[in-house]
Amino acid sequence: MSYASLKPVTEAFAQRKRLIFVRAAAVLAVLLLFLTKPALSEGSNGHETLEFLGFCLVLACVAGRLWSILYVGGKKNEELVSTGPFSISQNPLYFFSTVGAVGIGLLYGSLVAAVALGVVSFLIFRFTARKEAEYLLGKFGPAYAAYIKATPRFWPNPLLYRDDDQLQFSPRALKRTFFDGLYFLAIFPVIELIEYFRHTGLLFPAFITLY
Repeated sequence: MSYASLKPVTEAFAQRKRLIFVRAAAVLAVLLLFLTKPALSEGSNGHETLEFLGFCLVLACVAGRLWSILYVGGKKNEELVSTGPFSISQNPLYFFSTVGAVGIGLLYGSLVAAVALGVVSFLIFRFTARKEAEYLLGKFGPAYAAYIKATPRFWPNPLLYRDDDQLQFSPRALKRTFFDGLYFLAIFPVIELIEYFRHTGLLFPAFITLY
């Protein structure tokens, strides 16, 4: 179903509820790591390769979210932003967050964890984006309908990129997004600490092996 067919609503989707849910899911994912272990042992070539790829994806997530907030920070739900990252995807913040979730799974050294975290994140953000679209359609009407018709909902299309000559951004929103991005980066030392405790016998053996 396209966003243009959604029923407009007059109230913005509660972002705080979405953030609480996402952070709670992240904490739950970390707790589940205590019950599992990657099939590739720490220090092996395969494990190190997945860790490196995961770290690159997490960095891309943080950089992409900062790039996106430069355009929409302080204007979310107030102005129709359709340039920069928002010219190639309706939801670049959610796209980059999903990339970060996949990266966390790879940091753990597991393709299964990467796919699972990616799918769960995609479903959460898909639901959130739909709720936001209902509100924005009611607020901006035909202008938003034209925007969503011309712009991919989630997966970016770089060929559509266009930009403004000048850009005004909110330092406060940029700072907040930077600290939000630290949640992704903080997962890496947590994973390393869990692996260290398990290797030294300070942590109980895992019950499930993830490939």
